[in-house]
Amino acid sequence: MNSKNIVGIFLTFIVLFSFWIFLSGLLDAMHLSMGIICSILVALYSHDLLIRGSDSIIGRAGILTRFIKYGFWLLFQIFIANIDVARRVLDPKMPISPGIIKFSSRLKSDVALTTLANSITLTPGTMTMDIIDGDYYVHCLATEHGENLLKGDFEKHMEHVFGEGER
Repeated sequence: MNSKNIVGIFLTFIVLFSFWIFLSGLLDAMHLSMGIICSILVALYSHDLLIRGSDSIIGRAGILTRFIKYGFWLLFQIFIANIDVARRVLDPKMPISPGIIKFSSRLKSDVALTTLANSITLTPGTMTMDIIDGDYYVHCLATEHGENLLKGDFEKHMEHVFGEGER
């Protein structure tokens, strides 16, 4: 095991264990020890999925920082989309015009493609149906949702997080 793997495992462990503490909210010995054990096991087997593409510790930490910033941006997008969908459901004047859009992605890595697909699906009013050779097929509750996806904000954020393009 080289130093790059050790750093990746350590940073992945820190992220996972912090998330464990945040979700459980319990700080007794049993829960902390279970969190440590689970976080170590997952970090050993999946560190290369979370932290990749950089040789330096600073570069690897940068990926995590960008992903955390992306998480907050995504939460804001989910909040806005929830309000939009609720308004469309409750107000009969708001149009519901479902459809399927297709768009191509410039993303290269499987992790970035999958994260983009999951981010789209997490946002109310849209659902990724399939990805075929970098082409996304997305069901939208309204045409405005599809138009927003075609602008490419989600993809630009993914490119920035995973270092696959210029932002």
